[in-house]
Amino acid sequence: MSFFKNLFGKEEPSTTGTPVNFQEPGRSAQELTEQYAAWGLDKQHNLSEVIGDNSWNIDLDKGELSFGDNLSFPVQVLGTFSHSSETWLWAWANTGSNIPPQLLEQALQLKKHGEQYDIPMFKNQTFDATVNDLHLIGMIASGIFNSSAYYAADYGQGILLVTLRSEIIDKADRSDAARITTVFPQIISFFEMNHLNAFKNYVERRGYTVSTRDNQVTAVKDGTTITATFDEVGRLTNLKA
Repeated sequence: MSFFKNLFGKEEPSTTGTPVNFQEPGRSAQELTEQYAAWGLDKQHNLSEVIGDNSWNIDLDKGELSFGDNLSFPVQVLGTFSHSSETWLWAWANTGSNIPPQLLEQALQLKKHGEQYDIPMFKNQTFDATVNDLHLIGMIASGIFNSSAYYAADYGQGILLVTLRSEIIDKADRSDAARITTVFPQIISFFEMNHLNAFKNYVERRGYTVSTRDNQVTAVKDGTTITATFDEVGRLTNLKA
C-alpha cells in the first residue's frame, strides 16, 4: 500500500475532553465506511502538508503527539496493531499499558456503538487485522468525532493509532475539485463500499450541494461542478470536474 507509505512515511496500510459530532453514525461497518472513509482520507492530506517529514514522539502522560520541535497536538488513543501477530487491540482493553482514562474516551464511545449495533470491529477487544483495517478505523474515528486527522505511529513492533485535533491542520483543509477527484478514486480502490453512497456522503461533508438523476450525481459549490456517474450497482464509472 505505497500510497499510505508516501503519505505518512510509514508502512502501508484527539481530541481530549468530551468527544464531538458523535451523531447518528452508521449501524454497520459498511455504512460507517461509506459515511466517513473518504472524508477521513481527505483529512490525512491536510496532516501530511502540516507535519512534512518530521519524526513523531508521543507523551501519554501529557496526552500529546509531537512532530519535530514546534508541532504538538492533543490525542485520543484508539489502539495498537501488532506486526508479528497481525492483530488489533483496542486501547480500552490494553490494561498493561496504563493509558490515562481521559485518552480512551473515543475508543470507549466506539465500543459502545459496536455493542449497540453488533459491529465486531468495534466491540471485540482484539481481532485478526491488516494494516488497512487500522487505517479504516482511523478514518471512521476521525469522521465520527470530527477530529482533524488520525496518525498511525509505527514504533517497530507495532503501530499506535491515535486521533488528533489542531487548528493548524484544520486550516490546511481545502475542498476544491482537485482534492476531491484525487481522494475519491483512492479510497474506493482501498476499501469495498457502495461508490455512489460514499461519494454523496463525501461531497456533502465538503459543503457541496448534491443532486441525483438516474445514475449521475452532480455536486456544486462556489461555481465549481463535479459530476460522478455510476453503473447499476453503484460503482463509479466516470468522475470529472
